[in-house]
Amino acid sequence: MPVPPFRADHVGSLLRPAYLKEARAQFADGRIDAAALRAVENKAILEVIELQESVGLPAVTDGEFRRALWHVDFLTGFEGVEATKSDYAVSFKGSSGEAATTSSMLAVTKKVKRSKPIMVDHFAYVKAHTKARAKMCIPSPTYMHMRGGRKVVADAAYPDQNDFWTDITEAYRQEIAGFVEAGCTYLQLDDVSFAALCDEGICAQAARDGLDPKKLPETYARIVAGIIEGRPDTLGVTMHTCRGNHESMWMAEGGYEPIADAMFNLSGVDGFFLEYDTDRAGDFAPLRFVPKGKRVVLGLISSKEAAMETKDALKKRIDEAAKFVPLDQLCISPQCGFASTAPGNKISEDVQKRKLALAVEVAHEVWGGLV
Repeated sequence: MPVPPFRADHVGSLLRPAYLKEARAQFADGRIDAAALRAVENKAILEVIELQESVGLPAVTDGEFRRALWHVDFLTGFEGVEATKSDYAVSFKGSSGEAATTSSMLAVTKKVKRSKPIMVDHFAYVKAHTKARAKMCIPSPTYMHMRGGRKVVADAAYPDQNDFWTDITEAYRQEIAGFVEAGCTYLQLDDVSFAALCDEGICAQAARDGLDPKKLPETYARIVAGIIEGRPDTLGVTMHTCRGNHESMWMAEGGYEPIADAMFNLSGVDGFFLEYDTDRAGDFAPLRFVPKGKRVVLGLISSKEAAMETKDALKKRIDEAAKFVPLDQLCISPQCGFASTAPGNKISEDVQKRKLALAVEVAHEVWGGLV
């Protein structure tokens, strides 16, 4: 069985159809119950699986249709992690000058443990309804920590922060074991923190929170490696890192140089999804740190902007990247998910489909196949 990532791949989240958004609103207002919402989600997921299969993608997800946010729904499934509000705002910017802030925060209020499966059933539904490789995407815990450091981990629960990392690592291992038992062979960890630590402003905020931004890449690499340590050979693992994705806006910028060595040499990870659709990501030079045997999925196709990329321009960018890492270690995908948050990016479902198909077409023409 081929080890992911694939020559044409995608990050995971997809645009929610209008009827699913309406069902979520009805559930929030108490007009429908959880069973009715689940039925609507199931219908929408079957449709989005068919979409991915129809364009020829070798791996498919549920589009994260059962989630409101890419990370909160999963992390709050652990006992001890709670969603809260704070004055710690994250600023997002758009290409046309638009701006927004979010004040959501995750806090560790007591000992962290996995008291029950969190999203194993989400994966099982996809696997039962696709002939392609079912892919599961979950957030890494590091971004939760980076937004506030010690302030988001209660002293009463964890006087020694090392004990927090021990507990959350074990909780993740248990959930991953559940995915494996359900037949998962492709797991993706979404980790915003690495790319965020390429941004001078975010590093300055981390320093104000009492963290050392120069040491965080190695710390977070150790945490991620610990989460997947001992994984079975049947489980391929990739990591996606980006600069923020909320209604076509972004939060960070800066090239990968400050984190490249720590990230690319992370043990246990088979490939990396990297944002490379704009100058915000810098040049390809940091790819020189990629070891043999690991793949890099170049996120050259924008999931934020509706304008369609051309095959010639994409192939030229792939050739540029191949100056720093062999072509055989490269793949292509959209730069991020199409809907990391439920509202989704400001593009149409038709454009989304065409961009996914474009990745597949380019992969066939550059590498002669998808694996």
